[in-house]
Amino acid sequence: MFTLVIGGAASGKSEYAEGRVLALPGRRIYLATMHPWDQECRDRIARHRRLRRDKGFETVERYTDLAGADIPPGANVLLECMSNLTANELYDPNGGGEEAVLRGVDALLSRCGHLTVVTNEVFSGGGAYGEDTLPYLRSLARINRRLAARADTVAEIVCGLPNYLRGGPLP
Repeated sequence: MFTLVIGGAASGKSEYAEGRVLALPGRRIYLATMHPWDQECRDRIARHRRLRRDKGFETVERYTDLAGADIPPGANVLLECMSNLTANELYDPNGGGEEAVLRGVDALLSRCGHLTVVTNEVFSGGGAYGEDTLPYLRSLARINRRLAARADTVAEIVCGLPNYLRGGPLP
């Protein structure tokens, strides 16, 4: 099974995704993609770790090359988040670009029991984007479309509420 959770900043998508994975039986892996570039990133990572500390997740940090992640067969994986992973694959010297993201998702799907991916909705913020930001946003939008086409469930989170674009709540 594959669930894609999409939403704007602070929409409640992470909380929804965690709740969905916590409802599944079996081993839970939190696949963290935020690279600790600076203090702001380190603070966000520390906050996320505190929030999930007692939830039964094992954390695997992977900034690029998802295909090489050591994920136990049959585990329930929460990938947080596609936006960071895409930036890493596009701009990190070790990154493999857009296709590396999609190959990584394929590799995860081939070995985990359930994959839940959190991603940001882009292009609804309005305003003009700089020339350096547009290639990233376009790449993330293409990835989101390809993932949505493959997912069993696509949930857009608005104000903490899921709007199911495909599939629905877990039985």
